[in-house]
Amino acid sequence: MGDLPLDINIQEPRWDQSTFLGRARHFFTVTDPRNLLLSGDQLEASRNIVQNYRAGVAIPGLTEDQLWRAKYVYDSAFHPDTGEKVVLIGRMSAQVPMNMTITGCMLTFYRKTPTVVFWQWVNQSFNAIVNYSNRSGDAPITVRQLGTAYVSATTGAVATALGLKSLTKHLPPLVGRFVPFAAVAAANCINIPLMRQRELQVGIPVTDEAGQRLGHSVTAAKQGIFQVVISRIGMAIPAMAIPPVIMNTLEKKAFLKSRPWLGAPLQVGLVGFCLVFATPLCCALFPQRSSIHVTRLEPELRAQIQAQNPSIDVVYYNKGL
Repeated sequence: MGDLPLDINIQEPRWDQSTFLGRARHFFTVTDPRNLLLSGDQLEASRNIVQNYRAGVAIPGLTEDQLWRAKYVYDSAFHPDTGEKVVLIGRMSAQVPMNMTITGCMLTFYRKTPTVVFWQWVNQSFNAIVNYSNRSGDAPITVRQLGTAYVSATTGAVATALGLKSLTKHLPPLVGRFVPFAAVAAANCINIPLMRQRELQVGIPVTDEAGQRLGHSVTAAKQGIFQVVISRIGMAIPAMAIPPVIMNTLEKKAFLKSRPWLGAPLQVGLVGFCLVFATPLCCALFPQRSSIHVTRLEPELRAQIQAQNPSIDVVYYNKGL
C-alpha cells in the first residue's frame, strides 16, 4: 500500500457526519446512479480492498482516494450490518432512476382509476424492496411479515389515492395533480414501519462510540424508523410538488397541445432533476449513525449498560435508509 497509512478510519464516511454539509456530500456519493453500472467483479474488488484494509493488510500502490472510492462502491452495494449484497433496485444508487420513472408516471397517469392503481402498486412494490434492503440491523424478517407489510402499504396507498381522487373531481385540475403525493406520503407511514416491524419487536443493535455492541433497543428502532419516514416524505415533496405546477402550465401551451406524447417523458425528466438533489439532501437530514441517550433506552437495557459501562451516556445505531 506504499506510504498509505493504516489508520484511516473507513468505518465512518469520508466527510464529517456531524454537519449537514458533510452528510450531504456523503449521500451524493452513495446515491450516485453511476454505481449501478459497476460489474460484479468491480464490486468484489472494492469489497476486498475494504476488508483487507480493515484487517491491516497492505495492498501495494493503493492511494487514499482509491481507498475511499472502494469504500463508497462497497457501501453502495452491500448492507452495512449483514454484509450481504443488496439486490440491484434496492440499492440507494437506484433511487433516482427508479423513482423518477415511477413518480413521473404516477404524476402523468393520475386521471384514470386503472392507471392510478397500477402505478401505486408498482411504487409500493419498489418501496418494499428498498425498505427491506436498507433496514437497520441484521435481524431476519419472515415471509409472512414481508407479505403483511407489502399488502398493507399497497392497499393504503391505493385507497388514499382513489379516495382523494374522488374528492378532487370538482376542484381545479392542479389540485388533482397532488393526489399521488398524498398517497405516497400515507404509504410511507405504513410501508416503512411494517417492512421493519421485526426491529420494532426485537430492537436494533446499539453500540458504544467504538462500535462495540451493547444490546438491542426497540426505542432506538422507533426513533430510526421515524427519521426514515420523515426523510422519505421529504424526498417526495420536490419531485411530486414542483413538476405538477410546471406541467399544469406547459400543458396549456400550444407546443404540448400539439405534441401530447411529450408529456410523459418531460414529466419524468422534471422529476429526475428534482430527485438528483432531493434524494441525497433528504437522506442527509439525520445522521446515518444516529445516537440516543442511555436514559431514553428501555429500563432493562439501560440497567445492563450502566452496570457494565457506567461511563457511557450515549449509544449509537444505524437508523437505516
